Amino acid sequence: MTDSAPPHADRPESNRVPRWLRVLIPSVLILVWLAAFGAGGASFGALSDVIENDQSQFLPSDSESTRVQELQTDFRSEEVIPAIVVYARDGGLTDRDTGAIDDDVRAFASIPGVVDDGVSPAVVSEDGEAAEVFVQLDASAEVADVVEDLRDRIGETAGGDLVAAVTGPAGFTADLSGAFAGIDGLLLLVAFAAVFVILVIVYRSPLLPVIVLGTSLTALCASVLAVVSLARADVLVLNGQTQGILFILVIGAATDYSLLYIARYREALETHEKKWEATWSALRGAWEPIVASGGTVVAGLLMLLLSELASNKILGPVSAIGIGFAVLTALTLLPALMLWAGRAAFWPLRPRYGGAVASDAGDVLERPGVWQGIARVIARRPRTVWLVSTLLLGIMALGTLQLRADGVPSSEFVLGESQARDGQVVLSEHFPGGSGTPAVVIAPEDRLQEVADVLLSTDGVESVSVLTPDSPSGSAPVTDDGVRPLGPPGTPAPEPTVVDGRVQLAATLQDASDSDAAEAVVAGLRTGLDVVSSGEDPVLVGGTTAVALDTTQASIRDRTLIIPLVLAVILVILMFLLRSILAPVLLIATVVLSFAAALGVSALVFDEILAFPGADPVVPLFGFVFLVALGVDYNIFLMTRVREESVRHGTREGVRRGLVVTGGVITSAGLVLAATFAALGVLPILFLVQLSFIVAFGVLLDTFLVRSLLVPALSYDVGRAIWWPSKLARTDPS
Repeated sequence: MTDSAPPHADRPESNRVPRWLRVLIPSVLILVWLAAFGAGGASFGALSDVIENDQSQFLPSDSESTRVQELQTDFRSEEVIPAIVVYARDGGLTDRDTGAIDDDVRAFASIPGVVDDGVSPAVVSEDGEAAEVFVQLDASAEVADVVEDLRDRIGETAGGDLVAAVTGPAGFTADLSGAFAGIDGLLLLVAFAAVFVILVIVYRSPLLPVIVLGTSLTALCASVLAVVSLARADVLVLNGQTQGILFILVIGAATDYSLLYIARYREALETHEKKWEATWSALRGAWEPIVASGGTVVAGLLMLLLSELASNKILGPVSAIGIGFAVLTALTLLPALMLWAGRAAFWPLRPRYGGAVASDAGDVLERPGVWQGIARVIARRPRTVWLVSTLLLGIMALGTLQLRADGVPSSEFVLGESQARDGQVVLSEHFPGGSGTPAVVIAPEDRLQEVADVLLSTDGVESVSVLTPDSPSGSAPVTDDGVRPLGPPGTPAPEPTVVDGRVQLAATLQDASDSDAAEAVVAGLRTGLDVVSSGEDPVLVGGTTAVALDTTQASIRDRTLIIPLVLAVILVILMFLLRSILAPVLLIATVVLSFAAALGVSALVFDEILAFPGADPVVPLFGFVFLVALGVDYNIFLMTRVREESVRHGTREGVRRGLVVTGGVITSAGLVLAATFAALGVLPILFLVQLSFIVAFGVLLDTFLVRSLLVPALSYDVGRAIWWPSKLARTDPS
């Protein structure tokens, strides 16, 4: 084959662009993105400074527990987070043990980050086998570091049969921070390694994977720079899970969009002799599906802005920023790099001018190949293929009937070793489960006793106390007879601390503060206290358990509201893109069915194989947003090409050609995205492990079943009516 121009090769108007501009434009683009890469890379180190993992920081501002937190600031001079140090020995604590514990108590007070007068005396359990110490930490300090200092200290005391642990809210916060430690390095290393291996296998080129990963990493660096800048300006608040999702989403999306452009560029190099002409041709073919795909993901993610939970709300714009940079780099930096590399990017399998795409385009369905074989099967039995595919997905979806997504205890957030979880178990064996993390009640001063009576009469409440300035421990017990005197008989009862006519009570619960039983008690307290509340000055219940309860309820409301809105927005986008009503409706239906199948299989895996304690309500919400938005991506890649081919060859022929031409690139993109989301599983966080499995498995379903068989077969069976009501449905060339 000579290098003469193929008979149907394009001669784009880009030929009129001066040669110096052809050099200047890509050079400027590369330099601009290189600067963003450098600045963004420097911002990675600042992520830890703006990360906030305290669950209470992400509640809606109008939740009852948030209002209690705000009122609590009036009762104390500084924000604190409690840690509970527990000691235990089977058979009973010895005098030597109690002496060592008292030494620890004195040492705790000198640890930086522990508030003044924030260490209580050791409280020995009734069975004499355990002791607990309450330590108040300054919430503005590095809680994980302070907890680490506490653990270092008790590590010197514990030994033999004496066990010691730091638990409570501060302990769980420290364990969660530890689980996210090294997220920058570990997560990126695993994700990039998986993507690199897949790209080398698919393209068998040493240079192309480097270009693609360089583009993805640049998009990520630019995203981190933008997000850190916004966080420092207090525009948004980040947490560890949002950071992890941002990393994976940007890497996966940028790589997918890059693969779509590269497929077009490879075709263009066979029909255009000059690299500049091939670049413009590839951009004309790739920009619309890439922008549309990015737009659907961004639109779906921005629906999270309607969430009541601030953590969900922030994930929307943060992830949308990442997707935006993924699209920009795929349409600017990548074309510039590929223009620079030209055919050498594909070495040793360089595309040849006048090669197979140019000379044999009319015979694309006749050449040997896996996708040609699949296209022939679909053409022979389209209805059988889509019915069997639908039935298979429906069977998988049955697993959703056993999905448990109504919240998990905070002690189960971290997988693997957790000193706070182990300490909570020890604490619950010897003390009331809610010891150290009581339900906090803010009530009018004149209703103190009425409120206390309701609390004391509620099953699940162990004891009640009221905040007072005259008690060494900072509070005084409240009984049926009022506030109990702290001294010998005849000593007057201490006066409660009163702020703006309100008092603060604490109800110690019998069950662990993060248990379902404790949440049920708090819900019951709120109902019971409605009787003594008034509209102007209601009785409010907050605290650690209330935060978990309000978070779960808000997550369920978010899920119910946002899922239908995401579907509606993406449906509208598809209608504009495909100029059709029927095709988008069918595409959305297949993606929803695919999501249900992924969720059903995930529920079986989580329950029967991994024995997880359940799932947070936000897991299916995030899984839905990512899978529907990203699953539609592959259908967009396929159906935009099918429509393009249908205009020239008719719908049924267009379906076959579109499947054959896009089969390889979409499969590669699906493998890459599944691998990147699977990388989230390396972090020992229950939420992220579950999300990584749901999305990775769902993407594989979309790639190998929905997009490869169900959608092409259904489109082939429906025929040109798939484009109804557009003109193509009436003037199909076939």
